[in-house]
Amino acid sequence: MNAATLKQVLNTIAEMFPDARCELNHRNPFELTIAVLLSAQCTDETVNKVTATLFDKYRAPQDYLNVPLEELENDIRRIGLFRNKASNIQKLCRLVIDKHGGEIPRTHEELTELPGVGRKTANVVMSNAFDVPAIAVDTHVERVSKRLGVAKPDDTVLEVEKKLMRKVPREEWTITHHRLIFFGRYHCKAQNPKCELCPVLEHCKEGKSRLKASLKKRRVTS
Repeated sequence: MNAATLKQVLNTIAEMFPDARCELNHRNPFELTIAVLLSAQCTDETVNKVTATLFDKYRAPQDYLNVPLEELENDIRRIGLFRNKASNIQKLCRLVIDKHGGEIPRTHEELTELPGVGRKTANVVMSNAFDVPAIAVDTHVERVSKRLGVAKPDDTVLEVEKKLMRKVPREEWTITHHRLIFFGRYHCKAQNPKCELCPVLEHCKEGKSRLKASLKKRRVTS
C-alpha cells in the first residue's frame, strides 16, 4: 500500500473512531509508564481496574520500594505475568530514583534502559506523556498493518513501525497509532473481525477471502 492509499484508509478509520486516544488511565508520565508496563499481554480494561487502586497506594517511585516485593505482586495479581512485572517495577523505580532524580526520563534511549520498558512502551510514553511523535506497534497495530498490506505478513514489529513512519507524516504518527489500535481493538479483531461491515475491505486480502468463504458457507447451508 502506497502513502496516498494509506492516507485515504486512515481518513476512513478516523471517521470511524474520531475519539481515538490512549485508554490507559494515568495522571502523569510515571503512572503512564507503569500502566504501559502492566499492559503487556493484558487488556487495557484490566490494567485500569488494577491501577484504580494501585495509583492511590503508590504515588511516587519510592512508594513502590517501600513495600516487600510480595506485597506489590499481590496488588497486581490480576495482571498477567504479575511476578515478573512487579520485579521490573521495583527495579525501574530504583533506577528512576538513582539515575533520573525520581522523574521518568524524556528520551527514547533512556526510557528503553528502564527494566520492563521496551521500544513499544517507550514510544507510548514519548508520544502521550511528552508529545513527541511516535508510532507504537502493539498487537493491534501490527495485525491491522499486515492485513491492509502496509507491511508484509512476516515483517518484524520494528519493520512494521519503520514502514508506517515512512508512509505517514511525522505530525500524524501519534494519532495514527491510536486510530489503528481502536480499529484493531473494536473492528478488525484478531477473532471474528467485522469484515462484512468494513469500509476498507477492498484493501484487505484476508478480509475479502474470509468474507468470500463465509458467503460460500451460507449458500451451502441454505
